[in-house]
Amino acid sequence: MTGKDAGFRIRVERDLRDKFIEMCRAKDRPAAQVIRDFMRQYIEDNAAANDTQAAKKQKGHS
Repeated sequence: MTGKDAGFRIRVERDLRDKFIEMCRAKDRPAAQVIRDFMRQYIEDNAAANDTQAAKKQKGHS
């Protein structure tokens, strides 16, 4: 993996953030790593659907 050179700043409810941080600590995982893992999994889970949609759009414009 290349170096980390981009960031997110998001706003969430304090209770949601606190519970998330608490759960990460309980599992001895940095919150940032959990979020990165989620992002990778989300991309993997949705890549096939995006490829199918892109192919359908191309067929419609051909």
